[in-house]
Amino acid sequence: MKVLSQTVDINTPTGVMRCYIHQPADSVNGTKKYPCILFYSEIFQQTDPIERAAVMMASHGYAVMVPEVFHELNPIDTVLGYDEAGRNKGNADKEKKDVQSYDSDNVAMINYVKQQAWFNGNIGAMGFCIGGHLAFRAALQPDIKATACFYATDLNTQLIPNKAGQHSMDRLADITGELLMIWGRQDPYIPTPARAEIQAKLNAAQLNFTWHEFNAQHAFMRDSDERYDAQTSLIGYQLALNLFSRKLSA
Repeated sequence: MKVLSQTVDINTPTGVMRCYIHQPADSVNGTKKYPCILFYSEIFQQTDPIERAAVMMASHGYAVMVPEVFHELNPIDTVLGYDEAGRNKGNADKEKKDVQSYDSDNVAMINYVKQQAWFNGNIGAMGFCIGGHLAFRAALQPDIKATACFYATDLNTQLIPNKAGQHSMDRLADITGELLMIWGRQDPYIPTPARAEIQAKLNAAQLNFTWHEFNAQHAFMRDSDERYDAQTSLIGYQLALNLFSRKLSA
């Protein structure tokens, strides 16, 4: 399926947020409607690997919307490098942006999507690393019917600023859609005790979720990284596509 890409600038309470939309070519003029996936990047924003992942998902019949997650803290079109300087800047940005600012970002994106002629009425979310957490955060919105979280960081920490009662794990009762939680067992950022803690809380909240752990490292979905695991990444994509095909079909 041919995919076309465009940018759109959306007003949010914390400033203009650039989003990259990758969508089937026959949806651009509104002749055919598709579900939307809000796709959240790593701390580096829309890098080449993130764009390739978004385009791949779009080619299966989805309009995929990638926001600049730290739009308040960087000029439009900022892409950080996969190097020490990029990691330091991205991690610093992560520790500056309050978690509720992502909620207002999500509301702005959802409102935009609902106005589009190509939209079929169904929205999901997906993300890698901090983007896995932000996809999880998006699941708090009642419009999100399905969410795929890949090695979501900081669900078990306080590194992302949050006010009392606003940590993502304090808001589990607000999640109504289905969750897909995917992890690497060799991920040093979310070790076994952290994963066990998160899983126990999801079970206690009686959420609708599936849980998959693979013998893989952090960032195993990033196709430019030495930790990339091609075989496991294909399984991950297939799990996500299965979820979205079940939950987002018109």
